[in-house]
Amino acid sequence: MPVDPAELPVPAVRPQVWETYGPADLSAEPVFAGGFINFGHWQAVDLDGPLSPEDRIRSEQDLYRQVLDAAAPRGGRAVEIGCGLGLGCALALEEYAPASVTGVDVHPQQLRRAREANSALLEARPDGLRFVLGAAEDLPFGDGGFDCLYSVEAAQHFPDLEAFAREAARVLRPGGRLAVTSFFSAEGEPDAGERLAGLLETFAGGLDIARPVSRLADALTGAGFAGVRAVSIGPHVWPGWDRWLARLWAPGTWPRNFHVAWEQRLLDYHLVTAVRPG
Repeated sequence: MPVDPAELPVPAVRPQVWETYGPADLSAEPVFAGGFINFGHWQAVDLDGPLSPEDRIRSEQDLYRQVLDAAAPRGGRAVEIGCGLGLGCALALEEYAPASVTGVDVHPQQLRRAREANSALLEARPDGLRFVLGAAEDLPFGDGGFDCLYSVEAAQHFPDLEAFAREAARVLRPGGRLAVTSFFSAEGEPDAGERLAGLLETFAGGLDIARPVSRLADALTGAGFAGVRAVSIGPHVWPGWDRWLARLWAPGTWPRNFHVAWEQRLLDYHLVTAVRPG
């Protein structure tokens, strides 16, 4: 019998993360149609016409595809850090044919929801999909157990990027690949965090942590990764995300300030890739 995640020791979770992804259940908000809980990659969506829930779900899936294309999980053992409802794990399993996918999340309520959302796939592929309670900075796995590690829009919550990088290097086999996407504060702007807090409630309340992408890149290099590369994908994220938000929020409301922060070059979205040397 699989262990109920609620019965496992719960990692230390920041209060903002605990509330947002537990009792508040961010995945149930209409803005996250489909339950993927990400801003989306909108390159394949026509932004000149009206947007449908199907367009929104496509954008969320396509953000996963950007990351999974880089992680190259085919035939290997994949692990997702910050898996949420596990819908990205299911997409990876069904479209990229890895040997297995393990979803890790720090919140036991999220894992319970992930098991419910993917119950049919868990039953059909018991050796191919599992969900595990764990923190990005203290992964509950042995050394070298995975061929690729990926994370989609979760790193903005990680309290310690250096610890995450060390753990990622530890659980990947030599030659294993890493792909992480999230939003980061601007480089060389010492007051970027303060300015973002003035624009966006998620930064003001401490849910999102303002750090430049170089902080993650340096942490990965320091943990022994090679070929560390950070690429902006902001032009394919922010305009579409703002067009979708416009269905629910008027200009000047704080959610619309994500686009404002991007226009002011305080915030951008990056895809970060690296390889553990063989």
